[in-house]
Amino acid sequence: MKTAQELRDLLNRIDRRGYPAYKDTKGAYQFPGYVLSIDHVQGDPFASPSKVSVHIPGKAASFPSRLYDRPWKRIALCDALLRLFSRQVDDFSFKAKGSGKSGLISVSRCGQEILERSACQMDPSSGDMILRLDIGFPANGRTINSGELIKILYDFIPVCVKKTLLYPSLDPVKMDQIMELSQDQHTIREQLDSLGLCAFIANGAILPRESGISQRPMKQAIPFKSPASMEITLNLPYAGEITGMGIPKGVTLIVGGGYHGKSTLLEALERGVYDHIAGDGREYVITDSSAMKIRAEDGRSVRQVDISMFINDLPNKKDTKHFNTEDASGSTSQAANVVEAMESGSRLLLIDEDTSASNFMVRDALMESVVSRSCEPITPLIHRIRQLYEDWGISTILVAGSSGAFFEKADHIIQMDRYIPVEITDLAKEKARIYLEHTGLKNAENDEKAPLPDFHRCPGKPSGSRETSLRPSHSRGITYAKGTAHSNSSGRDERVKIRVNGRDGVSLNKETIDLRYVEQLADSEQLMTLGYLLNYAIKHLANGKRTITEIVDELEKFLKEKGLAAICEGSYLPAGLAMPRRQEIFACVNRYRRL
Repeated sequence: MKTAQELRDLLNRIDRRGYPAYKDTKGAYQFPGYVLSIDHVQGDPFASPSKVSVHIPGKAASFPSRLYDRPWKRIALCDALLRLFSRQVDDFSFKAKGSGKSGLISVSRCGQEILERSACQMDPSSGDMILRLDIGFPANGRTINSGELIKILYDFIPVCVKKTLLYPSLDPVKMDQIMELSQDQHTIREQLDSLGLCAFIANGAILPRESGISQRPMKQAIPFKSPASMEITLNLPYAGEITGMGIPKGVTLIVGGGYHGKSTLLEALERGVYDHIAGDGREYVITDSSAMKIRAEDGRSVRQVDISMFINDLPNKKDTKHFNTEDASGSTSQAANVVEAMESGSRLLLIDEDTSASNFMVRDALMESVVSRSCEPITPLIHRIRQLYEDWGISTILVAGSSGAFFEKADHIIQMDRYIPVEITDLAKEKARIYLEHTGLKNAENDEKAPLPDFHRCPGKPSGSRETSLRPSHSRGITYAKGTAHSNSSGRDERVKIRVNGRDGVSLNKETIDLRYVEQLADSEQLMTLGYLLNYAIKHLANGKRTITEIVDELEKFLKEKGLAAICEGSYLPAGLAMPRRQEIFACVNRYRRL
């Protein structure tokens, strides 16, 4: 390893030379208290910025082990440090001048959710820390400006490291509060199953968001208050007693008028699969971590999915036990989404009537009396929702604003009234009984139970795919949110470019996986990780013999044992990766049209 002085001497030697001379700086350098590693140098000042990492030994960082001795604590601590570092570097970004991206200093931008990210990682045994960032190496035109880079590396970065990554410089009370919140959140999540719950929402939670494009809490929003009949009190290690609404396993219906908060409640439950930062308002909104939002998804591809529990006897005789389509309808896409959620191990389905196919959800009694069951290939969800729970232990939380057909099926019915929930189970069921007696109508029952869908799907390699290894991109215009796979086995530079488009999708070369409607993806960095995971699965795991479940199991096992760096298969780990859930890995594989 070289010294910081050797790097300074090198920078002085290459000053005013052509930009490619910056390549000589690649390597690790010992700075006071940490190692600065220049992992990748950009090709010119207008290209994707250079990749730099800061490595701090545990003894220098000095964080007490109680702050990171459990995975959830460690992730919360790294998240907090990354946020602190991000705010600090904002004061220095572009203060070093030059052409193009010269002087840029940036790290991952965290949202309201706490995610495991490659941008900041800590070794659980030693407390050693790595923070990864992007730096635009300064130039005038395409001529090196070493003086400005020296300013960044020797003046700006040391200040950021000292103020945000070393425990003695931080407020110990705030650090403890971060750890305590993460432990309390984990305790609630751990207790859900034993308490017979699929979700918990604390009294006082702020569920509405600032706007349609912001996940920050709405100012002056009405705090959540549980109905007395569903109120429970939990005893947490640090917060002590906390009271709120426990949503039991089974079938729960959320009803109410428009703009009264039904979808707001469901959206909070969707994001409750993640922990949230203090001040978000949803810190104690905790949902079963396997919960999956289900919706119609017109136009998606479906590969070999057994949707026969919902759709059978199609007029064209198409096989629904091994259903294939490049352009699914609303009902077939929603049926596939339910079955794929079951395949991924989801124990809770979250459904909003507004984003569902009406013919998949229910056929009312009048329609069933006119169009006979033998003429309708769709068995709607209303006839399967009880079996999902009673036979397979899969609960459902359903938002319904226009149909009372599910009243009979629900275990609990909650009415949202001006953002305040009121339990109306007994009232709604009695009203439904009177209505059915008065009209003489009754929703037809589907007496025959469906068998468990067949999940034995074994994808092979896509036609024309090559053996490639994935490394972060060195090519023009590729930012931290993109990656490139290379192969030199044939002496040629074969590339699999991975690109993300916000939270809308990820592409391998020119094949885009549309993930717009996988609504629980919280960050574009999760999509980038999905691209790496999918590429790795195609190369190493998809052989026509492993099922999709076995492929995802192998990916999770490999990630746990080897970490993200092994999936990327490169010389260094990119900064812009965040861990997706198992459910989103399934969703990505299922939407890749070439498998």
